[in-house]
Amino acid sequence: MINIFIENDLGERQALEVPTDMGFNLMEILKAYEYDIQATCGGMALCATCHIEVLEGKEKLPDSNDQELDTLDTLPNADNNSRLSCQLRPSDEMDGLVIRLKALQEA
Repeated sequence: MINIFIENDLGERQALEVPTDMGFNLMEILKAYEYDIQATCGGMALCATCHIEVLEGKEKLPDSNDQELDTLDTLPNADNNSRLSCQLRPSDEMDGLVIRLKALQEA
């Protein structure tokens, strides 16, 4: 298990205990914790409804693939810290990652 932190608009952080051995992606973990993630494409990196901003620990993440980059390019508020949570599989290296949900802000 690792801890990933979700920061809200007030700067408050909630720690989530995240398993690394079950094959879930981060979007599925966020949905399991009942965050309002639509995931209309089912995790195929097409809809961007699982858009997150990485606040701390970006260097701990694998590089984005072409599909993820193409989808992020369609978002007006995407930047170098943007990722799609459906494309991230939690690993031990991600312990301490801090993110903010961006899809909710875009809706």
